[in-house]
Amino acid sequence: MAYDADVIVIGAGLSGLVATAELVGAGRKVILVDQEPEQSMGGQAHWSFGGLFLVDSPEQRRMRVRDSRDLALQDWLGTAGFDRAEDHWPRRWAQAYVDFASGEKRAWLRARGVRFFPVVGWAERGGYDALGHGNSVPRFHITWGTGPGILAPFEQRVREGVDRGLVELRFRHRVTGLSGPAGTLDTVSGEVLEPSAAERGTPSSREVAGAFEYRAQAVIVTSGGIGGNHDLVRAQWPGRLGVPPARMLSGVPAHVDGLLLGVAERAGAHHINGDRMWHYTEGVENWDPIWARHGIRILPGPSSLWLDARGHRLPVPLFPGFDTLGTLEHIMRSGHDHTWFVLNQRIIGKEFALSGSEQNPDLTGKSIRGVLDRARAAVPGPVRDFMDNGVDFVVRDDLPALVRGMNALTKESLINEEDLRREITARDREIRNPFTKDLQVMAIRGARNYLGDKLIRTAAPHRVLDPKAGPLIAVRLNILTRKSLGGLETDLCARVLDGQGRPLPGLYAAGEAAGFGGGGMHGYRSLEGTFLGGCIFSGRAAGRAAARAVE
Repeated sequence: MAYDADVIVIGAGLSGLVATAELVGAGRKVILVDQEPEQSMGGQAHWSFGGLFLVDSPEQRRMRVRDSRDLALQDWLGTAGFDRAEDHWPRRWAQAYVDFASGEKRAWLRARGVRFFPVVGWAERGGYDALGHGNSVPRFHITWGTGPGILAPFEQRVREGVDRGLVELRFRHRVTGLSGPAGTLDTVSGEVLEPSAAERGTPSSREVAGAFEYRAQAVIVTSGGIGGNHDLVRAQWPGRLGVPPARMLSGVPAHVDGLLLGVAERAGAHHINGDRMWHYTEGVENWDPIWARHGIRILPGPSSLWLDARGHRLPVPLFPGFDTLGTLEHIMRSGHDHTWFVLNQRIIGKEFALSGSEQNPDLTGKSIRGVLDRARAAVPGPVRDFMDNGVDFVVRDDLPALVRGMNALTKESLINEEDLRREITARDREIRNPFTKDLQVMAIRGARNYLGDKLIRTAAPHRVLDPKAGPLIAVRLNILTRKSLGGLETDLCARVLDGQGRPLPGLYAAGEAAGFGGGGMHGYRSLEGTFLGGCIFSGRAAGRAAARAVE
């Protein structure tokens, strides 16, 4: 039987586009298949904020940040917590990725036209000891153009491959089988779905219009994770994080359903670390949703009071922006699925950013004027839209009215005004001196020692109940599904392994489907800015390895 292409790539998200671009560069013929319509090319990366993890970059050095490969690896390993026999390849991928992020990554991306916002963000600050979880220094580099800005150079190379006759795009093709003779996986089969004019991210038809079968010397799986499939998220929910939430928002469209992972497993692939996952705790309902249960993540500065459902402050060091999964574990053991930020307009104007390309039109549109307007505004426009229209936002002039609004929103009288006033007043008393025993206040002052935070991300310490800083704001925070940290086990050449650690001939995997490399290079937790970069790194490795294999 003749081959239809040298390589078949399953999934037209970022990792699939990167792999295909590498194959085009090597002169290989590719069939790129995806179940969604062409207008959804780029997958989840299109909606992202475009954050990338870089180490010892010029942007860091200009912000007076001293970073190194050794410090980054210390942070990564302390965050990952590798402790399983299956972590052999994830650990090796983690080490290789830190080498990439501290080495050629920035120059390689710049050669493809990617540029970065000059202020480096400080995500996942940890708050434990030096060997524990978190970034010791700011490493979150925002792409100029956000997610679309990362996708553009790779999509361009893929479309150039189409023009050269090297790439065939096969959208509306849902893969249901991987097979081949004598243990070689060279055949991809499935259903052709009817054409769909559904806009990007919105549900597309699942009506079957036909069938397909393609053969190639190599197959690369880049189909993503499970974040849009809440049933599967709950089925794989780890006991260490408590009881799965009864109510969750979706940070990804519904087609991110994990179905192809099951197809690969039935073909012999080893799926590991399925109980490792990354979900956010600061999700709010999108007031202008694109997909069902569409949630947006707040990227907070350190000043908001983070309260549980009953109005009590979360324990140290569960401050905004410090430890995502530590906070998730605490929430899920509290008996409630939601928490609260309580703050005022001065804080929200300086410290709230909203994750996603559509919530940051200035950065996405590469508008310098827009960025300057955002910096000058009392409250940035996208944040103001949520204050005015978001169901999770309560804005009031005084604390009694705020508490009434919070209880009305949840339809439960869980917040006691006297208790909440005591929490806020105690915190406000600590602001009067330059020294304090309140570790969150220490963290605020520590953040402002970093120039980037002082300029655009951290309000000067002040009393939450200061009338001049009002009105008061409460934001109900929901669990927001996002990423699978486990995936198909792969070696450093992105070859998919079976349960005995042997490569499955002809099968490769990259991106979230491979746990961003090895079946889970993040371990238990992420340092942030590492998902898009993991898609790029593993997609590049898979494309290059498959290109060599078909020579």
